[in-house]
Amino acid sequence: MVPGLLYFLVFHYLAMFGNVIAFKNYLPFLGVQDSPWVGLDNFEALLGDSGFWAATANTVLLSLLQIVFFFPLPIALAMLLHSVTRAGVRKFVQSVVYLPHFVSWVIVVALFQQVLGGDGLLNGLFGHGGGHLVDVIGNPDAFKPLMVLELIWKDAGWGTIIILAALHNVDDGLYEAAAIDGAGPWRRFWHVTLPSIRAVLILLLILRLGDVLTVGFEQILLQRDAFGPQAAEVIDTFVYYQGIVQGNWGFAAAAALFKGVVGAVLVSSANKIAHRLGEQGVYR
Repeated sequence: MVPGLLYFLVFHYLAMFGNVIAFKNYLPFLGVQDSPWVGLDNFEALLGDSGFWAATANTVLLSLLQIVFFFPLPIALAMLLHSVTRAGVRKFVQSVVYLPHFVSWVIVVALFQQVLGGDGLLNGLFGHGGGHLVDVIGNPDAFKPLMVLELIWKDAGWGTIIILAALHNVDDGLYEAAAIDGAGPWRRFWHVTLPSIRAVLILLLILRLGDVLTVGFEQILLQRDAFGPQAAEVIDTFVYYQGIVQGNWGFAAAAALFKGVVGAVLVSSANKIAHRLGEQGVYR
């Protein structure tokens, strides 16, 4: 566990002290300590920046699309895998659906560009058949559906691991008793499976809400220029371009801190709601 603990300690917990530059006019050659304090000026500028609110709107909408269309898929896929009785077939399917998770976003984006781009495979087939050519890559209206589609292809299989582990802990006797009482597959799913894995589903949903303003930095950064900032700018890329590219370190840190605070509030609120519903949540 030591390497993992060191990673979170260095790059997450110790890095939190760097948030102090959100309250400073941070100048790298002066350092964090000697850079002048500006109080809440960076946050005032942030709240008055139309580009930040456009990036926030894109982030929230994209996150909602991911929750609606991506979040249920690992559950459904895990249910299908769990129902496969032949171990060899189940392991083969698991290997196939897990594999895309280990492919880098650079490769994934390149694959989708080769298939859906203006000169891609799809248009090549349509072109030879005399059909209408469609350039998905670069069409601002297609950005958000394409991001969700890429995420589904890459990580839906990987997301089944926790659900499958929860399903293996469900007592088979409950299914047998329900079947004897005349319950069909749907009623067994609704009255046996879902109540048995409800705690895990709520836990995953709470954690997902904490990342509601994090929608995939690398994936979006690789395609931002193709779709344009108006359609493809999210909070993470906004922070990157304001801080790393343009050197507005304090302003970018204020945006990142705002995102972190919102995520913490969402997790805390969702956790309290889970407690009121009788679930354990993330923490007590």
